[in-house]
Amino acid sequence: MLTITNLRKKYPKSDRYSVDGLNLEVKQGEIFGFLGKNGAGKSTTIKCLTGILPFDEGKIEICGYDVQKEPNKAKMNVGYVPDNHSVIDKLTGREYVNYVADVYKVGKEREERLERYLELFNLGFAVDRQIKSYSHGMKQKICITAALIHEPKLWVLDEPMMGLDPQSTAEIVLHMQEHCQKGNTVFFSSHNLDLVKKLCHRVAIINNGKLVEVMELAGNKANQDRLEETFYTAAGMDREKIKSILELENAVYGAGGTDE
Repeated sequence: MLTITNLRKKYPKSDRYSVDGLNLEVKQGEIFGFLGKNGAGKSTTIKCLTGILPFDEGKIEICGYDVQKEPNKAKMNVGYVPDNHSVIDKLTGREYVNYVADVYKVGKEREERLERYLELFNLGFAVDRQIKSYSHGMKQKICITAALIHEPKLWVLDEPMMGLDPQSTAEIVLHMQEHCQKGNTVFFSSHNLDLVKKLCHRVAIINNGKLVEVMELAGNKANQDRLEETFYTAAGMDREKIKSILELENAVYGAGGTDE
């Protein structure tokens, strides 16, 4: 579904690579978590694979299409939800989704799909209002609706749960699972390690643009238990501090981790 080979990206005037020799293979039908501290290279990687940013070296393939050689075909298979819900906020929700549907050449089936998402995300009351009047959660959900209107094979989300209430988070999580059950793939970055443990089949941890480890989580209790320690270690945290954090989490939440 998604193959990243020796990806390298350096920003102008920077003396280091933001992504440095990254190799990943994400499979069909899985929810894949992408983890790292702020500045680790997560958003840069996502912007490269969605075609927003050019990259210096390497290769990215989506559904067999090379992002550089066949960008249009690659992008037609991707639905992207950015971390800043970039929308044309002078449009209504309906106008914005229709605009995106036009870009992806979606026909009359857009109407049925839109109604389904409006019901799923409880947005029907606001769809004909300007997006600038929406709350943070409503903007996130209209972005998700637009990203899914063409039924992409690969759904890419950058920090999708940030600032959302528990109900909105649950709605999005359920649809992520449904999307994969249809044979599609979800690739998302997150700082919520407990959610990642419960939701993801596998995760990749990166630091300073380099891959630290890919971990199998689904059905692997040992890896689930060591995810936090692996993440904190990769982020360069002192061992004594890691120990204190894990002891505190265990005392407050028990062995199951946080309860968000």
